Amino acid sequence: MHNLIPRKHYLEKLKKWTNKRVVKVVSGMRRTGKSSLLKLFINELKKNGIEEKNIIYINKELFEFDELKTYRDLYEFVLQRVKSCTTSISSNSFERFLGYFIIIDEVQEIKEWERAVASFLAEGADVTIAGSNSKLLGSDLSHLLSGRYVEINVYPLTFSEFLDFRKKLGKEKVNSPEEAFKQYLKYGGLPAIHILPFEGEVIFQYLASVLDTILYKDVIGRHKIKNVAVFDRVVRYLFDNIGNITSAKKISDFLKSQNLKTSVDTVISYMKALQDAHIIHQVERFNIKGKRQLELYHKIYITDVGLRNSLLGYRYQDLSGILENIVYMELLSRGYKVWIGKVDNLEVDFVVRSVTQPDEIKYIQVCYLLADEAVVEREFKSLLKIKDNYEKVVMSLDKFFPSQIEGVKHVYLLDFLSKTIN
Repeated sequence: MHNLIPRKHYLEKLKKWTNKRVVKVVSGMRRTGKSSLLKLFINELKKNGIEEKNIIYINKELFEFDELKTYRDLYEFVLQRVKSCTTSISSNSFERFLGYFIIIDEVQEIKEWERAVASFLAEGADVTIAGSNSKLLGSDLSHLLSGRYVEINVYPLTFSEFLDFRKKLGKEKVNSPEEAFKQYLKYGGLPAIHILPFEGEVIFQYLASVLDTILYKDVIGRHKIKNVAVFDRVVRYLFDNIGNITSAKKISDFLKSQNLKTSVDTVISYMKALQDAHIIHQVERFNIKGKRQLELYHKIYITDVGLRNSLLGYRYQDLSGILENIVYMELLSRGYKVWIGKVDNLEVDFVVRSVTQPDEIKYIQVCYLLADEAVVEREFKSLLKIKDNYEKVVMSLDKFFPSQIEGVKHVYLLDFLSKTIN
């Protein structure tokens, strides 16, 4: 526990919703730090005077809890723990678990867990659950809890968090943010890489094992995918095309050109399974002038670029897509809703709207370097075509580029990424 580094913006969200009679749903891809967040939350509860006997922690990844198979097992386990900790238990079912904090990690491994969780909440408990599957917030939970839940998405480390982890856990000195950013581009943001020797071979071996676990346990196993060879090619195609406009039909046509026949529906089902495991993000296209969503095409981003690099290798020619992917994940971490934009026949990398301030819209272009006039024109042109008064920004790794052109701002990418999330 003493080695855990707080990720304060997530911890503050959990604390904000404590004792608010809602289920706190911590979701995200495996190995992004959900379990560590729960342990930090338990530490906070203890610091605030909650006795250990009143905290019931269940982690379905531990053999200790292997016998908890169904919602009935889960409910009975908690009930017996409460009975063992008190001389009397309230006969009023609405107060039976009052004063208890029930925290369940990898809750999706328990069949019909929703029924037990809904009962815990109704009986007065403070309930926090975590899982690696987006179906945690499926129709069953929504129906049983009638909106009495709040979702907290946990993502890999942002660059500012990466710098913080290197400072607190790194064994060697990082000379500058630019040097650290080279590592971030290559290795990504999974927290556990910081307790490993910071060597490419070691880190990529770890990342490859994480990717295998996600693909085989959370996707292939859970969704009973039979044609693993085709599934593997779909994964490689998606990882190799981050930041590119794509569609299920385009992927299906590509596979057919490689003598791997598969239907568009199959590709869609594979992509949905990858989304359920939080490993990819499908971002819809938005017509800025028409103010409407375009359903035919979308872009794919992945949750952690390090996983991509462990599969395909870290290649300099992929840098533009990797930078775009990093900015996308940064925007999600900051609580933005994100679309890709279209204005006439030009693309805008991101149209973003603040969840807390829905009237706040920004248009963002991301590029590696504004190396010549042709690149400058290409990156600024689409933003200059947008005639509203919302903020328009081009981000790049040019440290000394002018701060704006015709009202469109330029931001040095590392200045943006280095800001701490509040």
